[in-house]
Amino acid sequence: MNFRTLEQLAALSAERGVTLGRLMLEEQSAESGRTPEHEFDMMAQYYAIMKEAVQRGLTEDTTSRSGLTGKDAQRVMSFRSGHELNLGKAAGDAMAYALAVSEVNASMGRIIATPTAGSAGIIPGVFVSCQERFGWDDEHMVYGLFAAGAIGYVIANNSFVSGAEGGCQAEVGSAIGMAAGALTDLRGGTPAQAVHAVGLALKNTLGLICDPVGGLVEIPCIVRNGFGAVTALAAADMALAGVRSVIPSDEVVQVMLEVGSSMPEKHRETAGGGLAQTPTGKKILNDLHKR
Repeated sequence: MNFRTLEQLAALSAERGVTLGRLMLEEQSAESGRTPEHEFDMMAQYYAIMKEAVQRGLTEDTTSRSGLTGKDAQRVMSFRSGHELNLGKAAGDAMAYALAVSEVNASMGRIIATPTAGSAGIIPGVFVSCQERFGWDDEHMVYGLFAAGAIGYVIANNSFVSGAEGGCQAEVGSAIGMAAGALTDLRGGTPAQAVHAVGLALKNTLGLICDPVGGLVEIPCIVRNGFGAVTALAAADMALAGVRSVIPSDEVVQVMLEVGSSMPEKHRETAGGGLAQTPTGKKILNDLHKR
């Protein structure tokens, strides 16, 4: 890749006069040696799986094998049909769709890790709901996934995307940043605005620990995906409105690395602390061991 930082990504995109998504497609094709058409087709298949996961989560039984989670996305949609959500329809849909995909993951269904399985709901939640809302075609959405991939590439190579390494800030936080930047790109924001969206989103998750109850990627991971989708929408709106990440986004990524590296091991996906070690968290773990 001809970029290593978000600043370089935005500068290169502006220099070539293309969106982040189109730039990433060119770069990925050059690096892999495969044609742009081949790369595009592969990404289109991934997007189809994301949409399938949203639909499954909204219509099928997503009760997890542990029995701890499932069907919360359907509860939100059912509530929405008879009540006005505090969030409004657009954010409510993104939240419900993100929950849906995360529940499909917890019930061993097929998802696309973006960037991880534990954070797999955020990008589909944002993308599929926005596609319905704005009437975008699949081609437009696929370029958005390339934009998200470019942002994830920078984060992964300069910090973490794994909760076991850097806490949930690295996992859910990275997904929120990827979704926010990509949505800004999809909505016609400048490359600089898209990068600001990443920084705005990441700052809002710094310090978020990874504390899965029972060691399972269910509690609190699934609801964090729902919240994350809403945060991504907000970050993209701020960036499109001209709000800047005063601390440059690349520096925010470095802070995430610093915070994650200093985070106690018990708060990095070990289930040794946080919500996993509350009285209820311990009881759930004991109940699971008795099965």
